[in-house]
Amino acid sequence: MKTHHSIDYSEAKKIVDAIVAKAQSLQKAVVISVVDSHGDPLAFARMDGAAMPSIQIAANKAWTAARNRKPTKDIGDRIRHPQEGFDVAYYGDPRIVGWGGGIPLWKDGELVGAIGVSGLSSEEDVELAQVGAKAANFSNNQE
Repeated sequence: MKTHHSIDYSEAKKIVDAIVAKAQSLQKAVVISVVDSHGDPLAFARMDGAAMPSIQIAANKAWTAARNRKPTKDIGDRIRHPQEGFDVAYYGDPRIVGWGGGIPLWKDGELVGAIGVSGLSSEEDVELAQVGAKAANFSNNQE
């Protein structure tokens, strides 16, 4: 029988808390979604002042990163260059997003969850997601 690991609520909360603290230090507001390896929600936060559309976008970023086992920025890069990648219609699911800010979480080479951050530029969303991953001792790549 294969044992499947996943992040737990305490780790998800640590991720959310680290991202909120960093965003507050920058005087910015974001929405954060942390999901398990299947893309199902574990923790969520909408900071005061975060844009309402960011609620669904953060959830979709986390879901996309978990389901596709890669950062959402990588998916977006391939969508924007279909001759080198593929058309977004390839996925057939409207929840798939290609903006930066969704990263998978790896532990010992196994996908255990994902983070989605939305509300700032793609680059800033990615940086905040990486802060969360680091705070809970997860890698954002499969190594």
